[in-house]
Amino acid sequence: MPPQPQIMVDLQMEQVMPNPDLKAIARLIGQDPGLSGALLKIVNSPYFGLANKVSSIQRAVNLLGSRSVINMINALSIKGEMSDETIVTLNRFWDNAQDVAMTCLTLAKRIGCEAVDEAYTLGLFHNCGIPLMLKRFPNYMTVLEESYASASDERRIVDTENRLLNTNHAVVGYFTAKSWNLPQHLCEAIASHHNCLSLFTDDSSRDISLKNLLAILKMAEHICESYRVLADQEVDLEWETLRAPVLEYVGLSGYDFDNLKESIRDLGRY
Repeated sequence: MPPQPQIMVDLQMEQVMPNPDLKAIARLIGQDPGLSGALLKIVNSPYFGLANKVSSIQRAVNLLGSRSVINMINALSIKGEMSDETIVTLNRFWDNAQDVAMTCLTLAKRIGCEAVDEAYTLGLFHNCGIPLMLKRFPNYMTVLEESYASASDERRIVDTENRLLNTNHAVVGYFTAKSWNLPQHLCEAIASHHNCLSLFTDDSSRDISLKNLLAILKMAEHICESYRVLADQEVDLEWETLRAPVLEYVGLSGYDFDNLKESIRDLGRY
C-alpha cells in the first residue's frame, strides 16, 4: 500500500534531526495505514520472537529503534511512484482512515473499552483493502459508491462488490492484515466489518472482543461520515440497519449517542 506523500516528507524531516524523536516518528507513522502495516509486519515477524503480537505503533517503534524505523521509511520511499490522479483519489481514503482511527480511540475511552490501542489500529486499517482494490480495478470508486447506495438489511456493502468484481475490500483487507502479521482477531474484525448485522443480531455469538471492536468501529465510521467521504452518499444506509443493535449492545440510548457524536465532532477534527 503506497504511503501518504506528506507523511513521508514529515518523516524524512524528522530523521535528519540530530536526535530523532521516537514519539514524533510513531505519531507520524500512526497516521498512515501503509507505513503502520509495514512496521507491524516487521516487528511481528519470527525474527523478533515476541510472545504476543504487537498492535501499538508506539511500542513497535520503541522495539525497533530509530535506526531500523528510518531504514524502513527510506526503503518504502523509493517504491513505485503514484500518479497525481491516484494521489488525489486516495486522499479521501487517507483522511478518513486517520479520522476513524482517532474517533475509535476516543470512543473506546469514553465507553470504557480496555482495548484502546486495538480500537485505534482497527480504525486505521479497516479499509486497507480499498487502495489495493483501486489499483486492481480502475473503476473501483464507482463500484464502492454503488455498494454504499444499495446497502440495506438484506444487502451488505460487500455483496455489491462481490457481484460486480468477484471480491471485496474486506476480504482483500483481511489478507493484507494477515501479511502484516496483525493479531488474528484484528484480521477477523477487518474481514467482518461489513457483516455486522448478523453478528449483532445473533445472540449465540459469544465473541465479545470482536463485537466490542466492531461496535466502536461502526459508530466511528458513522461519526466520521465515511459514507459521504468515501462513497459520496447523503445517507448512511448501513448505519440505519445497525444503529439499534449496536447501541443496544454498548448500552447507549439514541439520545446518548447523538450527544456523544456531537461532542466528538466538536473536538474540531471533523
